[in-house]
This record gives sequence, structure tokens and C-alpha cells, in this order.
Amino acid sequence: MNTAEKNIVLDVEDKPKPLNWLALSFQHLFAMFGATVLVPFLVKLDPAVALISSGIGTITFLMITRGKVPAYLGSSFAFIAPLIAAKAAGGPGAAMVGSFLAGAVYALIALFIKVSGYKWIMKLLPPVVVGPVIMVIGLSLSTTAVGMAMNDAKGHYSLVNFSAALITLAVTVICSIYFKGFFNLIPVLVGIACGYIYSLSMGLVDFSKVTSAPFFKMPDFILPFADYQPALTPSIVLLIVPIAVVTISEHIGHQLVLSKVVGRNYIEDPGLHSSLFGDGVATMIAAMLGGPPSTTYGENIGVLAITRVYSVFVIAGAAVFAILFGFIGTISAFISSIPQPVMGGVSILLFGIIASSGLKMMVDSKIDFGEKRNLIISSVILVVGIGGAMLKLNDHFELHGMALAAIIGVILNLILPGRTYDEFTVLDEKEPKKHTA
Repeated sequence: MNTAEKNIVLDVEDKPKPLNWLALSFQHLFAMFGATVLVPFLVKLDPAVALISSGIGTITFLMITRGKVPAYLGSSFAFIAPLIAAKAAGGPGAAMVGSFLAGAVYALIALFIKVSGYKWIMKLLPPVVVGPVIMVIGLSLSTTAVGMAMNDAKGHYSLVNFSAALITLAVTVICSIYFKGFFNLIPVLVGIACGYIYSLSMGLVDFSKVTSAPFFKMPDFILPFADYQPALTPSIVLLIVPIAVVTISEHIGHQLVLSKVVGRNYIEDPGLHSSLFGDGVATMIAAMLGGPPSTTYGENIGVLAITRVYSVFVIAGAAVFAILFGFIGTISAFISSIPQPVMGGVSILLFGIIASSGLKMMVDSKIDFGEKRNLIISSVILVVGIGGAMLKLNDHFELHGMALAAIIGVILNLILPGRTYDEFTVLDEKEPKKHTA
């Protein structure tokens, strides 16, 4: 029996008592709340829809994985830049079509994994490819974060705005480093709350919409055929779908971490194909409602590790609360009233963490940059992605920075001589196995 089994408070199938259930589910709601509403805030979608789609997606995920995987699905940061670009190119409908297709790619790959096994996907997406692409995601958004932090609504520098951003950032960092227990898991939420209070004192908050908002409010869903006519274009496909290369790797990593926390091998049971299919279906549901694509959340895995409460009933409870919150007008208005510099302050840290996590992946996998092959792959991915390179053959075929960088990275890894790959660390193994192809 491993350590996880000895210290379990509630196992995966256990149902908590009503009051405990309420409190434990709220913990998971708070853990995912800040990041989940930040994504729609940045891409100009309704945060209420993001909450609802995350709740429905999580419940769907739990059903598809047969109640075996206690994971919460929230808004994915990897799709921020592609969604902004897709909206600029073809409106919200184009972004939703692209998101739906990304989810469909998850589902198709999941079906292929079920037939052929999962090791091929780990060979195709080694850390030397995925790490730099993850870094591109964070660094390509850095100008957005800094602009939100220091500029006013007209795009002019504002010391007051920047001070709000810096206070938000400082509180978030302090909470991450010095706070203990549950509060250590919600630094984004604490930082936003403190930044909001400071902004309120500085006159940066318009609270009138919050006080006048109705208790019940229908969110601004973006529904196919009602709000837009779905149209499949090569540019939208090439803009968003390749990001699935990164998010699939993120999904695998989360499942392995969750396996170690809970003490079960989720890659084997219910299987990587099952969890990936659930993630894909959740993303498709979000796209059909007008929400951002979904991903499993590391914040909620952290809650599981600290509380040792692994019950899927607790996760489902958090999902139900998220759905209910999405229909409460006061909450929706409150989220919308959060000043731009406050979101900019937390974005500086979050986007930096995304970039750093890509670097950490390569360090943990012991990528040797003394090898020219590894140096070339990572260098090309970083410059192509951050530089915003674009492959344009005609008016209908465009492949933009991040997506282009991911595809080039996969191709370089396949064709350059001396190819090696590092398998993700499986449950109970100390070091990743290194193989030569």
C-alpha cells in the first residue's frame, strides 16, 4: 500500500456528508475560479458562459471516465492567442468553430489511442518539442499582460492603473510563497480580490452595474445557427487546431500527476483514451455554448493533494456550483467590473508561469542542449512562435506563429538524425526512460 492509500480521507468513490460536501466543493470552485474567468476576460467572451461550460464539461468528463478520475476542467490558457486571432479574422463564430474542431481532434486521437496504445503519442510529442511550444504560449502573451497592466482604456500609460496591477501581482506572489494550506492554492483569487479593493479606493471600478444587476441573468451564449452560421475555413483550422499538440501533452502530464496524488494509474484505467476523449467532448460542449476550450486544472489537483479528498462527488459538486454561479447576474456583473489592470497584474505572473513550466519540463526531462539537434529544435520553435511568423500561401491558407511553431517542431523532431525521446514518467518510476528511435 502506498502513501496515498494510507492517508486517504475520502477515496474516489466515497460520498461525503452533506455539510462537508458543500465546503469541499466550494474549495474546488475557488481554486479554479480565478483562472477560469481570466481566459474569457482576455478573449472577450462572457465569463458566466465559461463557468457554465466548465461545470457541464467537468460533469461530462466524470461520466465518460466512469467516475474514476477526480479532475476539474476549466478554461485553457493555451488557446488565448489563437482565439483572439480567430475572432479578429472571422468573429466569435469562427473562434467557436475552431475550438470545436480542436475538441474533435482530441476525440479522434483518443479513439486511435484506444486501438493502438498510448506510447506513440509520447514519442511524437517529446519534451524537446512540447517544452518550447509551452514557452511560446506564455511569452507570446507577455505584451498583452503588460499592456493591460500599465495602460488605461484608451491605451495611454497610467501610473494609477500600473499601481493597481503591481499591488495585485505583489499580493498574488506573497500568497503563493508565504500562505499555507488552502490559501496557498488560490493566490490568483486572493490577488484579484486585493487588487479590486485597491482599485475601488482609487476610483477605477464602476460598481453601478453590480448593484443594478438582476439576481438571475441569462448568460451571453454564442449558439451555432442562432448567433452564427458555422463555416469551416482552412485559416481557422490552421490557426487553432494545431494547439491541440500542446494541450494533449498537458493532459497527459496532468493525468500522470493525478495518478501519483491519488495512487492509481489513470493512464491504464480508465485509460488515457478515456480521459482524453472526455476532455475533447468537454471542449466541444464549451464551443457549442460560446465558452473557451477546456483543460484539466492543476490548481484542483493541488487541492486533492492537500486535502487527500479524492471523491468525484466533491468535484461534481464544484461543477454544479459553477453552473449555478453562471446564471447569477450579480456574480457575472461583479466579474465584468474587475478593472483591466487587476487582470493584467495576475496575467504577468500566470503567463510567466506558463513559459517557465515549459522550461521546467525540459529541465526535468534532462534535455541536453549540448546536442545540436535539441538546440536547433527549441531555437526554431521559440523564434518562429514568439516572432509571430506566418505561412501564407493564398487568401485561404494561413498558418500563424504558435501553430506554425508547433508543427515545425514536430517535423524537425521526426526528420533530424539522432532522434531520442523521453517517455513521461509513469506511476512509481523515479526517472523517465530514455530511448533511441
